[in-house]
Amino acid sequence: MPGTNITIAGADGKFGAYLAQPTTNKGPGVVVIQEIFGVNAVMRAICDGLAEQGYFALAPDLFWRIEPNIQLTDQSEAEWKRAFELYQKFNVEAGVKDIQTSITHLRGVPGAGPKVGAVGFCLGGLLAYLTAARTNVDAAVGYYGVGIESHLAEKEKIKKPLLLHIAAKDQFVTPAAQGQIVDALKDHAQATTHVYPNVDHAFARIGGQHYNKAAAELANARTAEFFRTNLV
Repeated sequence: MPGTNITIAGADGKFGAYLAQPTTNKGPGVVVIQEIFGVNAVMRAICDGLAEQGYFALAPDLFWRIEPNIQLTDQSEAEWKRAFELYQKFNVEAGVKDIQTSITHLRGVPGAGPKVGAVGFCLGGLLAYLTAARTNVDAAVGYYGVGIESHLAEKEKIKKPLLLHIAAKDQFVTPAAQGQIVDALKDHAQATTHVYPNVDHAFARIGGQHYNKAAAELANARTAEFFRTNLV
């Protein structure tokens, strides 16, 4: 069942989101945190897939302060250029605040909850880590997050389960940065990291240049088990 576009009222204004619901109309929630391409077909498909697994999946438009309803692909140079421009302008602190608003909204959707998790990709991978540190989310998953190494001091604030998928050949996260992340979290009671050898950034983006079926399926299976353990 395809999802619907909704509007969420936040402290700084209203913003759009895509909500996919399970056929049972009852289940935990998951906030899906966008890449730098906005809430596009890829993000909506992830929401729809989570709904098929029994979750209420909500993807908020985190670029709304810059320009609402951005929907880019990774298929052209012009779109990549626009995506990086949006990334440069994006306010991470405001984005995390919008994610908390989305978590709260999802808990109020009839049939959803009581637990709500989050899963993010690329920019959303960083935001998933910060969501674990700064919000009341029940569990968070980050795929190939960019810039997490700059926020490792916040690891002490993480009180709920966090799962990070790291691409060993990530062109946007150096091997040194990956090592910092793994080392910083290896003894953390709530954090788990998995490094996927020989894959690049966005290895789980279906249709993307660096999509790796085996690595994506392994990461997605781990995510599914993680959510079953911590949300259901």
